[in-house]
Amino acid sequence: QVQLVESGGGLVQPGGSLRLSCAASGFTFRTYAMSWYRQAPGKERELVARITSSGGSTNYADSVKGRFTISRDNAKNTVYLQMNSLKPEDTAVYFCNGGPLSRYWGQGTQVTVSS
Repeated sequence: QVQLVESGGGLVQPGGSLRLSCAASGFTFRTYAMSWYRQAPGKERELVARITSSGGSTNYADSVKGRFTISRDNAKNTVYLQMNSLKPEDTAVYFCNGGPLSRYWGQGTQVTVSS
């Protein structure tokens, strides 16, 4: 059974940091690119960051470049999103995505940036 389980969300003040984790199981994690998406209330889901299967290449949405870092540990079947200098506009539910044809999604974790 395929599972993507996100964790690490929460409430943080502007300028703060959070690290999201996504633990994968049920498929050959190390062979697939992985991504983080987010969806804010009333908005469409958007790609935040993507990392190749080896971790050798990453790309980011313009809105998070220089503040967010995606990484992975293939030995632990886990992908991470380090989020620094958080802004209120980063408030959203964050989803992990990956697998063949990027068909697998996690349940999401809420990130709220507010003072």
